[in-house]
Amino acid sequence: MKLISILTAVIVAAALYAVVLDRERLMGWARGGAKEEPEDMATETAAAPAATEAPAADSSLPGAVSVMARHSRAQQIDDAVLLRGETQPSREVEVLSEAAGRVISAPLRKGTLVEEGEVLCKLDPGTTGAALIEAEARLAEARAQRPQVEASLPEAEALLAQAEADVAEAEINLTAARELSQGGYSSRTSVASAEAKMRAAEASVRSAEAGLEAARAGTDSLEASIQSAEAAVASARKAVGNLTITAPFGGVLESDTAELGLLMNPSSNASCAHILQLDPIRLVGYAPEADVARIHLGARAAAQLTGGETRVGKVTFVSRQADETTRTFRIEVTLENPDLTLRAGQTARILIEADGAMAHLLPQSALTLNDEGRMGLRTVSAEQTAQFVPVSILRDSPEGVWIAGLPDSVDVITLGQEYVTDGVPVAPSYQEILQ
Repeated sequence: MKLISILTAVIVAAALYAVVLDRERLMGWARGGAKEEPEDMATETAAAPAATEAPAADSSLPGAVSVMARHSRAQQIDDAVLLRGETQPSREVEVLSEAAGRVISAPLRKGTLVEEGEVLCKLDPGTTGAALIEAEARLAEARAQRPQVEASLPEAEALLAQAEADVAEAEINLTAARELSQGGYSSRTSVASAEAKMRAAEASVRSAEAGLEAARAGTDSLEASIQSAEAAVASARKAVGNLTITAPFGGVLESDTAELGLLMNPSSNASCAHILQLDPIRLVGYAPEADVARIHLGARAAAQLTGGETRVGKVTFVSRQADETTRTFRIEVTLENPDLTLRAGQTARILIEADGAMAHLLPQSALTLNDEGRMGLRTVSAEQTAQFVPVSILRDSPEGVWIAGLPDSVDVITLGQEYVTDGVPVAPSYQEILQ
């Protein structure tokens, strides 16, 4: 019985092997045996691939790498510098108070349009008004003294002239008395009397000169008093004027003005209002060193906003100093914004008009980097080898990117450029042929 079981297992295993692992031979045997393939047909079949591959082997260098390429010819385009930037208000100020006091005016709400000179906040005058009245009274008093002081100056000058005339007369009398005394016609008493009159006249001159100097000093003192009173009035008037805070320019309130009853103090930097001027609005971007020389003041510029809206303006500022961190230069474009639809802080794509240039329109995927990290393209040289050419992007478009830095006519590798380096043989297949 054991022998029969063993034989049965061997037969079943052989049948399974024939059915599963050697099924083709089993089926051929069932059909009466497989027919051998003619020897000449097998030879033709083996030779066919070789005949097909022979032309490709002849058309390329040994070991050439297959790549896709495109014939490209340069075109004249209106050049433009592409930047990224954001909108900023042309003016922005936090209006603070120069005087201390409590706000006595109702607040204006944020978003309100204000004109230049419009009242934003009013402060309680307190004693400021009384100080102005007192300063004006002192000025009036000083000015009232001017006629009297000015009249004393001519009087002092007249007294001096009279004293000088008396000196001249006394000098003549003294000379005559001395001559008569020498001739024996006059006594010594008359000479002494003439000398006394001479000394008295000279004393009168010195007194008149002192009076004139006093009159002049009084005039100068009065003028100083008047100027001091005028300065006090101006200071008091400025203090009164500081009680009313007005808008320095027309714009829109970014915050509510100071609340009624708020105590304003210059030392606390309490804000009366925050104003933005958005018409015109400023668009700020940063240009790299390679592009800043192509941007000129007054050049036309277009701003493409995130929502798809486009605005046209002109370049109003080109920085002369690069940012120390980014090595880029600040560029400002001024845009008209009468309806205030543009807001500060919106991002935008800036296109600044520049001189025309020759450029190639190529897919952005064709761009690559060399070992130094420089951007460029790999081209097919006349020797059918790969060659790296540094390029720069002028602008992008839905069809591709406009690239400068290539010859007028060039074969550009568009697929496979990452697998070859300079000098490697390539077998290009041109897209124009495949299409």
